Amino acid sequence: MAEARYYDIRCVQGEITLIDIDNGVIESAGTSYFDRAVVRVLGPKGWGILTRDHVEIDSKREIDALVEAAARLAAVTGDQIDLADAPRALLPVPPLGEDPRDIDLEEKTRLLAGIESAARVPEVANTRARYTEGIDSVRFLDSSGNEFSYEAVRSGFSVIAIASRNGMMQMGSERDHITTGFNLRDKQDLGRKAGEVAVSLLDAKLAKGGTKRAVLDQELAGVFTHEAVGHASEGDLVREGASVLAGRIGERIGCEGLVIVDDPSLHEFGFIPVDAEGVAVRRTEVICDGILTSYLHNRETLAAVGNGVPGHARAEHGAPPIVRMSNTFIENGDATYDEILSECKDGILLIGSRGGQVDPGRGVFQFNAEYGYLIEGGETTDMVRDVSLSGEILTTLHDITLLGNDRKMSPGYCGKGGQTVPVSDGAPHILLENAMVGGRGI
Repeated sequence: MAEARYYDIRCVQGEITLIDIDNGVIESAGTSYFDRAVVRVLGPKGWGILTRDHVEIDSKREIDALVEAAARLAAVTGDQIDLADAPRALLPVPPLGEDPRDIDLEEKTRLLAGIESAARVPEVANTRARYTEGIDSVRFLDSSGNEFSYEAVRSGFSVIAIASRNGMMQMGSERDHITTGFNLRDKQDLGRKAGEVAVSLLDAKLAKGGTKRAVLDQELAGVFTHEAVGHASEGDLVREGASVLAGRIGERIGCEGLVIVDDPSLHEFGFIPVDAEGVAVRRTEVICDGILTSYLHNRETLAAVGNGVPGHARAEHGAPPIVRMSNTFIENGDATYDEILSECKDGILLIGSRGGQVDPGRGVFQFNAEYGYLIEGGETTDMVRDVSLSGEILTTLHDITLLGNDRKMSPGYCGKGGQTVPVSDGAPHILLENAMVGGRGI
């Protein structure tokens, strides 16, 4: 057998249910099944990786053959890779409420249709709703004798409403995803909210751009935390020189009192009981009191970069693990929402997120808010639309002047390296000085 310093095998069996309803028409509704495995062998220098469908993980003969094949691939790799030591432990998976497998596809479709229908308030021209459900049964073993198995159940939906008037169109959207069961019941209010926001935006003013005080709501502040800070703290980007945070451990990069955390053990949508390398997960403070204290790592990047703990390796079904976030957030401060508005005096409140761009290497970002409100004399007034936030990551972290006490987490999915995994991000309301707000108003 070719030389192997280490090997591991991760098998995931499960099912994915998708339902898509567009303007009251069921476009698709069905369940697909999968059974995939990834075999990794660390040879004299680097990795040999195989992906296979339906591996009998209890068959020593089959495992030996796969490890041998992956070891032959590893023998021809050129880059030297080492692995840091790592603790092994499996956290308990939170108990299910209502198991989605106990509800038939027809009932799920009926409930989703109710949410989509609720979004069709007057002046809404188009609606779309999508339900996603995933059941993963994971088994893992490695050459160090570690072995574990667990099951993860996730479900959730999103709904979009497009309002139209005199050729103008505006969008409202809502979503909800959980790791503890089934969540389509009694959710029509979220569909209705998406429709009402879309209609309200038809009457909203155009935001005027410029540098001003800005209050970010929990969702937009959470997106900033994930996209601008979380990705920049990932060990593989740091190793590649593609992060503005490289070489800054121990530096003050944000305001006093600022704590930014990634915590895979938190029972939010990004929860994992153990990472994709079989490593124990735990809360990791990336920034503590404004000082950069840790990067996010897998075993490989920890050995190469240092300054952190492993446990942040994640993988899509049938793909090798890479460094990923899980539940990423700004910790609460002690200011109330009313105190933040009062301190802002005159500025803008930015709500929700419609995506954007971030360059963690250059340290710049631009995010589009879903909508906003002007703040005048410490109170919210007119609704505004077509508004964005941009700036430099490190400057913005220093410009946080108040941290709220009302942290909220938002679920979603994160893509990186061709893989998509469930995550959540969050924050309390925060107040920014010198925020670069973009708009088209005059």
